Amino acid sequence: MTIRRAGGLVEERLSYSVIGAFFAVHRQLGFGFLESVYSRALEAELRTRGHQVSREFAISVHYRGVEIAHQRLDMVIDEKLVIEVKATERLHSDACRQLFNYLRATSLEVGLLLHFGRRADFYRVICQNHLKSRSLSSPSPSDT
Repeated sequence: MTIRRAGGLVEERLSYSVIGAFFAVHRQLGFGFLESVYSRALEAELRTRGHQVSREFAISVHYRGVEIAHQRLDMVIDEKLVIEVKATERLHSDACRQLFNYLRATSLEVGLLLHFGRRADFYRVICQNHLKSRSLSSPSPSDT
């Protein structure tokens, strides 16, 4: 399902810019490096495009108001978009669910799963705030 707001997709311009950076990195490096290599290259590319990049961004997961765990997001771009990087031959079937749950644990609504496989591929994941469980919510990147 595609979620549209007045003026287009949720974080449409930002998503397109990040996707463009992703393809630029994949074209340059190809397949076969570790996720950390792609993450650093993507960070550099995004910064040259004028984006703010937070890597290894820590979030808390709450259950019924109690903090139960900490997670690290690969990247948060411009305090608006979550990036999950994968660099495997085949993408695990639960990879999008992982990103969806990261979104559920924050006030952010859109994420991109970037698969640096033999063939570059991406998935856009949306989790609107009004659908999120109150017990899972944690601060947005600008609140921490």
